[in-house]
Amino acid sequence: MSVSREKLKDKKRVVVKIGSSSLIHEKTGMLDFDRMEKLVRTLVDIKNEGRDVCLVSSGAIAVGRSAIGMHTRPDELPLKQACAAIGQAKLIMFYQKLFAEYNTTMGQVLLTRVTLENKDTRRNAFNTFGELFELGVIPVVNENDSISTEEIEQVRTFGDNDRLSAIVAQLIEADLLVLLSDIDGMYTDDPRDNPDATLISEVDDISGGLLDMAKGTHSGGHGTGGMSAKLTAAGIAMGSGMDMLILNGSDPHNIKRAMDGEDIGTLFKGSK
Repeated sequence: MSVSREKLKDKKRVVVKIGSSSLIHEKTGMLDFDRMEKLVRTLVDIKNEGRDVCLVSSGAIAVGRSAIGMHTRPDELPLKQACAAIGQAKLIMFYQKLFAEYNTTMGQVLLTRVTLENKDTRRNAFNTFGELFELGVIPVVNENDSISTEEIEQVRTFGDNDRLSAIVAQLIEADLLVLLSDIDGMYTDDPRDNPDATLISEVDDISGGLLDMAKGTHSGGHGTGGMSAKLTAAGIAMGSGMDMLILNGSDPHNIKRAMDGEDIGTLFKGSK
């Protein structure tokens, strides 16, 4: 076990981001309740160890379109926002029920870019998160897609929930950011296309060569972020002095395994 991996045991405030591709059954577009239940159980277990835990969850548009019988991601912006409004309510309802089963209270926080750019509203958001942690609540965060178009249009503001999670982690002064992906971590190439690609265990700095390895959005159909978005998040996290992990979200217990020092996924080490 490396020294950097050993130090993960001491992290006190953790932000976990899960994307749509890790929450949704690819063939049907329906929620994967087994994975959601395992995720919630893992987060509550981490909280019960005495840590602050925050979840950044995608999935609102995917859940909303499934609720109204759509089988493909809509193209029209108003329809996407309508799906987000429908899906966000249903998604939070499911999370609330699952957290309650483990005797834990969750709180919904919807953010926009304007909220975090304005000094006063950013301070208000910081204070809200602080009070939620003091109360033992796990915040569940998403961008307010029903009124904010940045994530939907994939422009360089939040752009995706990878970047949003890094900004939230920076805001609340977290010391660890965990991104749950559909692969095991950062590879030298896309392992779905190149069988010779190898997993990178630890990253000290994000160089041009590493950026060249990253791929953009893959064709899964449910998410908006690819490896390049995760490297953007890593740049924010590392520059803020926090570590970041990319782990395979197919088994949410990987979060606990990594925080116990096991050498899985890719660890991006924060700048001193």
